[in-house]
Amino acid sequence: MRGNRITLGLLSGIIVLLGSSTISSKAASFKLPSVKGSNTVVANIAFKPQSESQLTDYTYDTVDPTSSNFHKYLTPDQVADKFGRSQSEISDFSNYLAKYHLKSAVYPGNLALKVWGSRANLIKAFDAKSTKIGSKQYRTKIKFPAKLSDKVISVIGVYAKKPKTKKTKSSLNPSIPKAPTSPNTDLSKTSFSKKYGALKFADRYQLNNLYAKGLTGQGQRIGIITLSDFKKDDVLTYLDQVGVNDNPNRINKIYTVDGHKTGDLMLTLGVSAPQMEATLDVNQSASVAPDANIDAYVGLSLDQKTSSTSTYYTTFMKAISDNRDKQLTTSFGPNVELPSNWEQNSSSSMSDYSDAFNVMLEQAAVQGITVFKASGDYGPRELAMKDFNHVFSTSPYQVITGGTTLPYTKIIDGKLVTVNKERAWGDTYSKPESKPSIYAGSGGGFSLLNPTPRYQLGVPGVNTFRAIELLKYVKGGFLIQKNPRIITGTAGGRNLPDVSANADNLTGYATYVSGNNLSYDKKTKKLTNHPIKSWSVNGGTSFVAPQMAAANAVMNSGRDTPLGFWNPQIYKFAAETDSPFTVLDDADNNNNLYYTGQPGKLYNQATGLGTINFDKLYNKFGSENSSN
Repeated sequence: MRGNRITLGLLSGIIVLLGSSTISSKAASFKLPSVKGSNTVVANIAFKPQSESQLTDYTYDTVDPTSSNFHKYLTPDQVADKFGRSQSEISDFSNYLAKYHLKSAVYPGNLALKVWGSRANLIKAFDAKSTKIGSKQYRTKIKFPAKLSDKVISVIGVYAKKPKTKKTKSSLNPSIPKAPTSPNTDLSKTSFSKKYGALKFADRYQLNNLYAKGLTGQGQRIGIITLSDFKKDDVLTYLDQVGVNDNPNRINKIYTVDGHKTGDLMLTLGVSAPQMEATLDVNQSASVAPDANIDAYVGLSLDQKTSSTSTYYTTFMKAISDNRDKQLTTSFGPNVELPSNWEQNSSSSMSDYSDAFNVMLEQAAVQGITVFKASGDYGPRELAMKDFNHVFSTSPYQVITGGTTLPYTKIIDGKLVTVNKERAWGDTYSKPESKPSIYAGSGGGFSLLNPTPRYQLGVPGVNTFRAIELLKYVKGGFLIQKNPRIITGTAGGRNLPDVSANADNLTGYATYVSGNNLSYDKKTKKLTNHPIKSWSVNGGTSFVAPQMAAANAVMNSGRDTPLGFWNPQIYKFAAETDSPFTVLDDADNNNNLYYTGQPGKLYNQATGLGTINFDKLYNKFGSENSSN
């Protein structure tokens, strides 16, 4: 979604806080709850696999119809036997850490160890020291016995000095737009869903054909990786409005760092961007796959005792090692893929963290789990700056989902705006500004960390690009260029996104959220609350990722084995006859604020392989099974 930026783990895009709001006529006095924070810090040790090359090969083999390992997915115990560290090696780590009064537990799969205890004991155990690595950059250098360190990719979440957190606008005063875009809640449930909800997505991308075959996600679970809590009642209100299964037992919460008391506190303090993001992720997953169950893995840390990078890794690793959800989705990220912006004094460099993340996602793949990740909402620059930067992570072992704009004609600020056909989402036209501004568009481009994966090599359009210099960076945002230059060229690295779907807020989806709108009167020294119950229409690639995960659950509900690691399969399908993808390759009026379509090529960095016909994609996956 789009709106206010936050630092509690970058959202994939930013969020319009609230649309239409129902506020009580009288403000009520309010007392802030008292929650005692924990002194416990969670860190993680990411292990090297027994053979990283063999793990990577097995990852690809699981989705290669010519391999004897095709769809031979592993349990976490089998991952541990084939690729994880031995039990004696793990005991060596646990025994060493125990000497420093640190507790530890291996994640099933034996590819990582969760460590927790006081910050002081973590510093002692890892002999942590702050080291200057640049003019304004610091890292925590760690050291522990050689027989242990040579088995480690990265230690995540240890800080020799307390990490500084950026100041953010208080969540006690969420901004309420004066002229919000609101959905018509008087429509019938089916009409509402077609205009603002799951059926809008399903009808547009032929998922409705699978509904007609009785595939609705039954027997499936969708895991959502979130760095915020949400209200289950808000989700149930949404599901009732769109006319799908609103059984509360469908929605489950698993807290991975702090418990529900921290979540309750965060929700009490006021409606926030992260709360809205978490809510919409659950809404979209639960409505697009109406008979699937939802497991929300909630990563929270009061006062960020545990860093956002460690919280994110812990939450993902918990979901993967639990192995209960065969599709995972996230619209959160701990940072952007830019060395200068990485956490100060972190014990893990950005590169090491990325390597650890890749191994973790390979474990997901060999277990048959498909992972979806939103690409971001500001084109090739998630943060407004001159350098290109993408929401972390750009791992090749996940499906990165981009955004499009659906055809529309609207009068915006007295000007008629027309989009004739579905195009890449890159909006400099609906409200062009003469002063420095931030513009919305699908994340896409080239990874700085990950090389071009084998499934992208040789695909027409990969590692070549066509771009238009629409925007010029100035302090405070971007200015639209009067005579933009066209650029063509080549580049390298993992190309993103992989696939796309509607993400424009002007052709977007409904969201519902409720909570407190707190304000403090300095004269009376009273805190008052105006309760909010709000429907709004929003957009962002954070809608696309959970929708895709739900579509995966729908397809999996008609299969004996999970679809698993999509990417090697879909890039192959894109080159075949009767491709399930509609390539958005136009050069003109089709950009993500920079990258455009590449005429005649299968891939571009604005929309990836394009949009999906899920009926055809399901059949393509099925034909691999029948030919094996």
